[in-house]
Amino acid sequence: MEHTVKAFDADIGQLRGFISQMGGLAEQAITDAMKALQRGDAKLAEKVRRKDREIDIIEAEVERLAVRVIALRAPMADDLREVVAALKIAAVIERIGDYAKNIAKRVPMIHTGPDRIEAISILPAMAALASDMVRDVLDAFARRDAEAAVEVNERDSQLDDFYNSIFRVLVTFMMENPKTIGEVAHLLFVAKNLERIGDHATNVAEMVYFAATGRYLSDREASDGPEESAT
Repeated sequence: MEHTVKAFDADIGQLRGFISQMGGLAEQAITDAMKALQRGDAKLAEKVRRKDREIDIIEAEVERLAVRVIALRAPMADDLREVVAALKIAAVIERIGDYAKNIAKRVPMIHTGPDRIEAISILPAMAALASDMVRDVLDAFARRDAEAAVEVNERDSQLDDFYNSIFRVLVTFMMENPKTIGEVAHLLFVAKNLERIGDHATNVAEMVYFAATGRYLSDREASDGPEESAT
């Protein structure tokens, strides 16, 4: 019995390690994609696109290990929730990597000279917030920290505000400078991808919260929120 428990703990440790590794690669991809965008660095953008394959490979390892753990260890209750959460989180990180790759693909289409569109200088701050959310929510998973997951979930509104602000700036600029429509469309695409990264971080936060508590975040919000008055 003790051997079985140790083997299970080792498998869980390996799953957490895979998730951490995927998360690190995804964070780096976001950072490098934005650096490439700011500098007009086509080589760095291509590196982001190539390294996305590494995230895909680790996701496949997570899938194989999670299926093996469920089949051989028959985990129960919170242990099963953690294995299933790892499986789902790996899929979400893979999507985050895809968004970073999509941003990198736009680099050759966006001008970065002295007369570049000013919104380019705002996007890195939005990207930093999105990347921080990814890092923090994966740290929460590693620690089974439900409250840290809640904090990441609540931070998503800041990213939405960033996106809405950039959207207004870019649309106004496009209307005043019709020749820039194509380039502005690419920048809007970049901003939208960053906003979607934040959405996926909140998805992970919900999984982490459920894995740690057995409750859904929506249940917590409903129970913690103010009661509606009868009308």
